[in-house]
Amino acid sequence: MPNPDYNCPICRSPLQLTAPSFRCQKNHCFDLAKEGYVNLLPVQHKHSKDPGDNKAMVNARRAFLEKQFYQPLITELSALHQKYAQADAPVLDAGCGEGYYTHQHKSGENSVYGVDIAKNAVRIAAKKYKECHFSVGTLSHLPFADEFFGWIFSIYAPILEEEFSRVLQSSGYLVTVTPAENHLIELKSLIYREAKAHDTSKTPIEKLTLIEEKKLGYAMKFNQGQDIINLLSMTPFAFKTTDSLLAELKQKTEFTCQADFQIRVYKKEA
Repeated sequence: MPNPDYNCPICRSPLQLTAPSFRCQKNHCFDLAKEGYVNLLPVQHKHSKDPGDNKAMVNARRAFLEKQFYQPLITELSALHQKYAQADAPVLDAGCGEGYYTHQHKSGENSVYGVDIAKNAVRIAAKKYKECHFSVGTLSHLPFADEFFGWIFSIYAPILEEEFSRVLQSSGYLVTVTPAENHLIELKSLIYREAKAHDTSKTPIEKLTLIEEKKLGYAMKFNQGQDIINLLSMTPFAFKTTDSLLAELKQKTEFTCQADFQIRVYKKEA
């Protein structure tokens, strides 16, 4: 597999890989980890000592996704990629987590990159999905050259139009996945006195052209309490959960919960 193309997160100049390190012309140096990823998150771009999801959250999400509860979303994203993207266009998973969605976009013709601020997640991704390139970094300072990618996708991660547009090629595409109105409404109803539907009217994208929009909804049926706990751990309202509710969920052998995704495809006009 060819060496990945990264730019220095400090001075923006290209990085050259001379194993075991990436180095730029100004001698900024970043070591390649034994798992195969590179940490391109300078200390000045951190907002905490260990930013992003913690190890327990990462492991819970990995366990949940590997049970294929979100397989219909994978199928839809793959279909959109085949419909619009050039076969050899470089791909970026912006906020890749442990790489579950990242590797689904890899073919024999393209290069696929995953970036996430959580080192715990990126370490797992790089160890498991050797055919993709993974780095620790912030989405607000992506370590790539201008107009590098032909396809960028963001799944439940911050959507930063200006920076995504910078690294997106002319006539390239951005796909965003956000919660639709009834996403996990049954789970929310157990936690909140009044479970409100998600507001889907707002979007952070203003300049790219929306070319396709769709919703994907289906019922997920659980027969193991741990799967429900893992799902809960992936959500922001996990922090609102009481110990008694956690114990109750863990004992459940039947539970149905709605998955409801809002999918938007944008194009950067030439």
